[in-house]
Amino acid sequence: MERIDIGANALFYPMPVTLVGALVQGRPNFLAVAWVSRVNLNPPILAVALNKVRHTAVGVQENQTFSVNVPGADLVKETDYCGIVSGKEVDKSGLFEIFYGELKTAPMIKQCPMCMECRLIETVSLPTHQLFLGEVVGAYTEERYLTNGKLDIRKANPFLFSRIDNSYWILGEEIGKAYSIGKQLKGQGK
Repeated sequence: MERIDIGANALFYPMPVTLVGALVQGRPNFLAVAWVSRVNLNPPILAVALNKVRHTAVGVQENQTFSVNVPGADLVKETDYCGIVSGKEVDKSGLFEIFYGELKTAPMIKQCPMCMECRLIETVSLPTHQLFLGEVVGAYTEERYLTNGKLDIRKANPFLFSRIDNSYWILGEEIGKAYSIGKQLKGQGK
């Protein structure tokens, strides 16, 4: 089958939806962000890409801290709203019950199944975005989201953003265990 060039700016996979939090001029602000990834194991470091015009980026620079909150699908309306309106014009802090961890300047959302507070360790300036690298200093959840002491993705029920169709999606079924299913090919010369 012939390969078709669909352009360099094509995104081929859905991304986890998060709410990035920061204090901006003393007020908690949250922004819906899908460009988030773990980029280092030890210490745990997250990369978060924010458009340079975003109000939340001001708070990250101001305090050198930020939070990454993973909402469940039950928070899709509130999360989408946080991506539609700017904290410059609207106080979004009233949408959520907020708490703080060790850093005291990275607001987190109690309604989110997973919250991480990060200390900014580096900022990389890109043409349209700032890439914030943050060391995770604390991760918070509730017992109801755990199975055998570990975060249970089914209980957390996160959702994904697909840039291809500008839609939110929930996760499907498990198809295999990572670092295990591929062992079936060992010894087959592949």
